[in-house]
Formats: sequence, C-alpha cells, structure tokens
Amino acid sequence: MRLPILLLPLALLTGTLSANAQDSAGVKTYTVVDGAIDEPLATPPGIAADGRTIMTGKALGNCLACHKITALNTEAFQGEMGPVLDGVATRWNEGQLRLIVSNAKMMFPDTIMPAFYRNEGLNRVRPELAGKPILTARQVEDVVAFLKTLTK
Repeated sequence: MRLPILLLPLALLTGTLSANAQDSAGVKTYTVVDGAIDEPLATPPGIAADGRTIMTGKALGNCLACHKITALNTEAFQGEMGPVLDGVATRWNEGQLRLIVSNAKMMFPDTIMPAFYRNEGLNRVRPELAGKPILTARQVEDVVAFLKTLTK
C-alpha cells in the first residue's frame, strides 16, 4: 500500500502498513503497526556484539559517521549530525528501533538517515548494489540487539 507522504506519519501512528515484499534480494515482507515492526526480520535473536561491529565499522552501518554513543568513547571519530544514541533503548521499543534501522523515513520523513533494509525506490545507487539492501535481515536484528543495550 502506498500512501501520500503527508498521510504516512498518521498511518504509522494509528494503523497498519505493509512494506517491502520479499524479492530476489531476499528482503522480507514486514508490517508496520503503530510505528513499529514488532516481528523480527530474522531468527534467532540478534547478537549485540555483532551489531556493535556493524555500527562501528565503515563497511556496512557506519553509524558513528552521524551518531555519537558515549559508551563507545574509544572510537576515534563520532558524528554530530544525527541524534546521540545514548539511552536510545529507553526512548524507543524494540519494534520502533527495528523500523528506524530498516527505513527511518517511515518514522521521520525528513531524515537523511539511509534506509538500511530497503531495496526499491532509492536514488543514485551504484549499479552493482542496485536491488540490494545495505543490511541483511540478520544484520538489522544484530544492530537492534546492540541498540537495546544502550540504556544510559
């Protein structure tokens, strides 16, 4: 279901919205209910240590290019463009974190954060990466597991 951008936030707060049908790149269909993806995209549950590696590495997540996490003060560079992620697990539940990582624009239409688990409707994608999400379902779950540890 496609909704006009002005109606999207209202639909997320009050109803159900499905996105990303499973395709040849393996992007699993998920349902957004009340601003969250409550069902895990992969099983078994994510591994927080792997999520930390994805978030701090430059090859996949590169989250620290925009965000700061005080607990990771040993990382040389941390960004200031995105919100500080300290205490993110107290501000958002697991399903909301999963939605934000998968496709932050569904919650924050004006964000510049990339959609890490989306493979269609993207612009300026290198040809060899076209049709592929940045992160796999498993990697999204790992990042969510790490974000859930950020309670302070």
